[in-house]
Amino acid sequence: MATSTATKETFLAPEAPQTGKIYNFIEAHADKNGSRPSPQFFLSGADAGDQVEIPHEIYEVLVKTVEAMRKGLAITITPSSMTLTTQQAAELLGVTRPTLVRLLDAGKIPFEKPGTHRRIKLEDVLAFKEVRKAEQYEALDSLGALDDENPEAATIRMKKARAVAAERRRQHKE
Repeated sequence: MATSTATKETFLAPEAPQTGKIYNFIEAHADKNGSRPSPQFFLSGADAGDQVEIPHEIYEVLVKTVEAMRKGLAITITPSSMTLTTQQAAELLGVTRPTLVRLLDAGKIPFEKPGTHRRIKLEDVLAFKEVRKAEQYEALDSLGALDDENPEAATIRMKKARAVAAERRRQHKE
């Protein structure tokens, strides 16, 4: 088997019966066991014993790919280096590039500047994303159960939460 170069490729969905068997297996396993199969799957060759276990990360890609193809969607695989530009990191975080630069300059995300351009490690961007998500969930938890409150009290709590978030943003800018 020839190895391919790391280029962006798009794969069109095969006919439904080809992905249907895989999808049906995954769904049947989930129905029977209450969860998706654990990633102990193997890629096998033509000869007996010619196999290799598929790692969890590749298994998850396979499941997402099959689900999308089953819906008739095309799949695009884009290789990405472990070092990102500021634009790539901003897109990954869902923020503008200037916002990302402010986060970098504030020391919130480590980066390197070998020449004139900043380079950010993918793992650092993902770590920041997880910390930010945890902070967001913590802020939501601090709101408490809104069902127990009257609408005026809920509105006051939401305004306070917005004020706290605005203060955090101001602190991040400094």
